[in-house]
Amino acid sequence: MDGLESLQILIDNGYGHWLFYGLAGGFVLGSIPFGLILTRTAGLGDIRQIGSGNIGATNVLRTGHKGLAALTLVLDALKGTTAVILFGMLFGQATAMVAGIGAFLGHLFPPWLGFKGGKGVATFIGILLGLNWMAGLGFCAIWLLVALATRYSSLSALIASVVVPSGLAVTGRGDIAAVSAVLGALLIWKHAPNIERLRRGEEPKIGAKSTSKA
Repeated sequence: MDGLESLQILIDNGYGHWLFYGLAGGFVLGSIPFGLILTRTAGLGDIRQIGSGNIGATNVLRTGHKGLAALTLVLDALKGTTAVILFGMLFGQATAMVAGIGAFLGHLFPPWLGFKGGKGVATFIGILLGLNWMAGLGFCAIWLLVALATRYSSLSALIASVVVPSGLAVTGRGDIAAVSAVLGALLIWKHAPNIERLRRGEEPKIGAKSTSKA
């Protein structure tokens, strides 16, 4: 039984509130702004005033602190993985998928930051690792290959977010493909400014330092 069938069973049997628990709990986990917390703790000020203004790992890297950027990446990914695994253990696969969506929305729209959060790449990866580890590793592999070829983090994420849902659909994982397609659409939408900068040839490359908001 896949997640979509489980979802229908929960609704048919009056357990739809489990889905709400997953969505709400995932949202709270996802809304923790680790990039902002870590940079402030390290005395680097407000990461939202640096580079792209994003709270994610790529922008933290623009401070020149590779270790801090790596830690941000790991923690942002773990938000998604934790939401999926925790609520999956408590309420099943359907709730795990909904919790993943909640975590992604929480990262994108944290209420503590005026609903202005990150772009969701690391959290997307974490959600995929929780739902299907091979899909998560596939996303990372595609991201790495494109990044090595172009040195554009945004382009790497955009391509991976399109390829992974397609691959899942082809291999018969329609439930996870549907979730990843929703997340991918949101990720592409959040990257609209990056897409425009890529089109103009003005997108910063990986590792480029910046002290002013782009």
